[in-house]
Amino acid sequence: MSELPKCPKCSSEFTYEDGALYICPECSHEWAKDGAAEEGTDKKVEVRDAVGNVLNDGDTVTVIKDLKVKGSSSVVKVGTKVKNIRLVDGDHDIDCKIDGIGAMQLKSEFVKKV
Repeated sequence: MSELPKCPKCSSEFTYEDGALYICPECSHEWAKDGAAEEGTDKKVEVRDAVGNVLNDGDTVTVIKDLKVKGSSSVVKVGTKVKNIRLVDGDHDIDCKIDGIGAMQLKSEFVKKV
């Protein structure tokens, strides 16, 4: 029987194969058998606001357009300050908490860095 590699994320010995992937049952990390996918995960996408400033985790931004909150009658008004943003992958690339509304995701094209 062949030796399976340890998980590169948590160093668990209990990895298993699933098709072209290795999977760690302890931390749910998946990586390609050839290791090519692991090299690509280190690259970070640069997220920019509406005027071209680079955004980072923990930044404070201001909303530049009234935004309707999906599934609610609430509106995020122009000029609303959002503190301590977190950048995530996807179409809505900012994860944040807005006072009076709660946790939500925003698109970087509708905010400006303070």
